[in-house]
Amino acid sequence: MTHRRDIVLLFTTRIIRLFAYGFLSVVLALYLAEAGLVESQIGLLLTLTLAGDAAISLWLTTSADRLGRRRMLVLGAGLMILAGVVFLFTRNPIFLTVAAILGVISPSGNEIGPFLSIEQAGLTQLISDEKRTQIFAWYNLVGSFATATGALSGGWLAQGLQAGGWTALDSYRFVLAGYALAGFVLILCFVSVSSAVEVVPQAQVAKHTLGLHKSRGVVLKLSSLFALDAFAGGLIVQSMMAFWFHVRFGVEAGVIGSIFFGANVLAGISALLAVRIAKKFGLINTMVFTHIPSNVLLMLVPLMPNLPLAIGVLLARFSISQMDVPTRQSYTMAVVAPDERSAASGVTAIARSVGAALSPSLTGIFLGIPGLISLPFFLCGGLKIVYDLALWREFRMMKPPEEQ
Repeated sequence: MTHRRDIVLLFTTRIIRLFAYGFLSVVLALYLAEAGLVESQIGLLLTLTLAGDAAISLWLTTSADRLGRRRMLVLGAGLMILAGVVFLFTRNPIFLTVAAILGVISPSGNEIGPFLSIEQAGLTQLISDEKRTQIFAWYNLVGSFATATGALSGGWLAQGLQAGGWTALDSYRFVLAGYALAGFVLILCFVSVSSAVEVVPQAQVAKHTLGLHKSRGVVLKLSSLFALDAFAGGLIVQSMMAFWFHVRFGVEAGVIGSIFFGANVLAGISALLAVRIAKKFGLINTMVFTHIPSNVLLMLVPLMPNLPLAIGVLLARFSISQMDVPTRQSYTMAVVAPDERSAASGVTAIARSVGAALSPSLTGIFLGIPGLISLPFFLCGGLKIVYDLALWREFRMMKPPEEQ
């Protein structure tokens, strides 16, 4: 019963957090533009947001197994509140930059901060190997639905407020207030989780760098590949894609929110479908051979001559885009020791954050040059295919326990 309650709580925090991320992501770049930042400054600030998250999350996740997983989750929610409040009350680029570095803001609408790594380490401890991928798929499904609902709500709320006489800036600030409020709700949920998610005491093992010991080589190799994937994905984070649709087709915030509602719903369903495919073909094969066609579709989006076709190809891409996510997360948890799970998930997540942090500033530059506005789509898709092929080459022979 305790385990079931903890699983429900961790799913609840996932839903609240991803709703808040989606809620903010649709209007974040629009808010920064309304606050007076140009495209290159917006890209740089989003880069600093991801870089700051990487540094802080690295410490939180690699310390969680030692200092307490619940404690680090509460601290992460506090940083989320900090970022939301500062973004809410200032237009000063310096203060916004400091808040971006120290706080937790999601430009992509996807998971950011220490939460995913620590929650999945806790969940892995509560479930069997055979159910791990399935639970992670549902965990990703509810997250995608929450992101979708958040994006829909944030976009139409901002547009509705503007139709009611609010300025664009004030409507975006109202959305930011909701983001900060979500951080308070998360704290209440995290303090209610039981000690069952904490590391089971074992004989002392000599630790090496970043809380890893015998799995260090595998984790570092995975991290380097995940960083490449995230660098590519960072070229087209949801906030910048929303801005691209606005610039290319003149789409308003409410319509953008609707587009990403549909996209994230399809992404969530694709994560659930990955379970059945993984049982038949294996985690690595599922990760790679569903990801490649999704990246081809991404590169086709800017080639579409009108908005309906661009939306159609984007939705087709999202319908298979997340099959690699629960399988990737499950695989990482499966090939490391139990007392390395938070650290392993944290290090690979931080590698992704670092990779993603480097690319939005490039996209900001490209979006400011009319002839290069669509270049990020092609770079993103091409680099992701390189990652897929490298991952399959390096790890196709390393099987998780349930496949051996």
